[in-house]
Order: sequence, then C-alpha cells, then structure tokens
Amino acid sequence: MGASATETATARLARLLTMVPWLVNRQGIDLQQAADDLGVSVEQLEADLNLLFLCGYGQMPDELIEADWEEGRVFVGNADTIARPLRLGVDEAVTLMVGLRALREVPGLGERDAVERALAKLEDAAGAAAAPASRVRAEMADESSAELLARARRAIADRRRVHLRYLVPARDEATERDVDPMRVVGLDGRWYLEGWCHRAEDTRMFRMDRVEELTVLDVDGTPPADARERDLSEGTFRPGPDDLVVTLRLLPGATWVADYYPVESAEHVPASEGGGLVVRVRTADTAWLRRLMWRLGGRGSVLDPAEVVAEVRAGARAALTAYPADVVGGG
Repeated sequence: MGASATETATARLARLLTMVPWLVNRQGIDLQQAADDLGVSVEQLEADLNLLFLCGYGQMPDELIEADWEEGRVFVGNADTIARPLRLGVDEAVTLMVGLRALREVPGLGERDAVERALAKLEDAAGAAAAPASRVRAEMADESSAELLARARRAIADRRRVHLRYLVPARDEATERDVDPMRVVGLDGRWYLEGWCHRAEDTRMFRMDRVEELTVLDVDGTPPADARERDLSEGTFRPGPDDLVVTLRLLPGATWVADYYPVESAEHVPASEGGGLVVRVRTADTAWLRRLMWRLGGRGSVLDPAEVVAEVRAGARAALTAYPADVVGGG
C-alpha cells in the first residue's frame, strides 16, 4: 500500500488538501494508524508531512504549516485556514450549478442521478442566490455532436471498439482508425475521446469536434493491459523534447489559429501596430505549418526560425509560378 511512483502532482495535492484538515481534527493520532486510515504507507505519510513544512499562506515561519511526528504521534499546527470544510461563495455556487446543468445535458451520461442530487442540494442551500443560474440553459452545439458523444459513451459502457474518421489538422487530412475507447473527458470547453489507437499502437486523445464519423463495431474494445490514461493536469497537448519552436505573427482575421491549434504562448499586438497576436508553437513536422501559412495568405507569417521562414517563402514563390504573369502582376 502507498502512493504510486508515477503519482501526479494533482493527485498528491488533492491528498494533501484532504489530509491536513483530517489530521488537524485528530491531533496526536498514531503515525501507523493515520497512514492506514489515509490509505498510504508510513513512508509516504512522512514524505507528505515533510512537504507541509513548505506550505502555508505566506513565506514567513509563522505563516507555514507545522507538523511533528517524532514520537510516533502526529500533530499538525498553524493550519487553521484549511482546518474546516470550504464554503462556496455566491459566485462559486452559481458557477457550479451552471456547470452541473451543462453536465446533465451530456448524452449518455451514466451518473445523471448523482448530478441531479448534487444540483438539488446546491439549489436548496443557495436559495434565492441560485436565481442567476436558473436563467442559464446549457445544450450541445448541434445534434450530430450530441449523437457522436452518446455513441462514444455507449461504446465505453459496452466495451466495444469504435471506427473513427478523424480530421488531423496538422496534415490537413482525414484518417481512418480503430480505437478501443477508455474514457470521454471534457477539458477547456471541448470534449475528448481517449483510447488505444490501433493505427498508432498507443494511447491517443481525439477531439470530438474533429471526429467526422464514429461507428461502434461488434468487436471487443478492451484496451491492452499496459494502456494508461493520460495525466491531463497540464492539458491535452504534450510536445516532444526535440520539437521545433516556431513564432508566428497572426493579423486580425487569423487569430482563430491560436484557438484551433495548441500554442505555447500568445501575445496581443497593440492596435497601433496592426493588432492580432504573436504566438509560439511547437511541432515535430513543419509541413502542416507551411500549408497553414499559405492558406492564411497575408494574414499570417513566420517570424522565426529562419529556416522555416525560408521554407514558407520558397513554397509561396513556387505556387506563384503556376499562375500566368498577368495574373501575378495584377495586369
């Protein structure tokens, strides 16, 4: 028993936030007993307690949490700020209710009863403050998206393989692939299907708004035993260590690129300098980036590195040779 060696920072943070108020209300509990009740090893509990010395609401010694377990009994002090359950403010309660209403509308949701119960409790506790949330109605953007999402959830519940026709923007093409679905997750306002892709022979995330077709197959869809769900604590995009960093200038009318493609950073350009964005992207293959810049025309350009600037320019010049001289010259 104990924390996994591959435990994410998010999982550990969640454990610490639960552990501190639990220990504050059980001062002097036996170290071994505390570890057993918390479901971790004594070694992991001691590592967590050591970490608490660096945590608090400030940086001064009297602003950091204190922990003592040298005599085999655990005492936690200076943690009054998180010793009691958090209470939601009005804005937080309304936001949570709106989110639950949106979740309730998701097709194929298996825990709808739990959502309804949580929503009813929040509405009852919030009373009149819930009025703003009652005026918000959440629904899927279109029926086709709802149907695809429902099929994906049914495939997961029935452990069926799915066949996808999936648009890959990086190559500007649709690909066909069979996937053993593992979960459907919502992140940053989008829905994703995660599963074992037989084409890539690895776990992949598929944006549902890029799925053109989804067919549930009459084939067992149990993923391989070594398939692991991705840690999404830092988002869905995982650039490779050797990926090239490219800086793009996007004029107004092309800033949608920053929403559609994963960007590392985005900086607004003042209107006095033309407006738009300067973004940085990471990529292992610049072919899609070159096509994107050509498609944007004068609304997008590569600022660096120099070799990508040269590739885009060379491709644009080659394309111009396909047009008659009077067209290119505007005559």
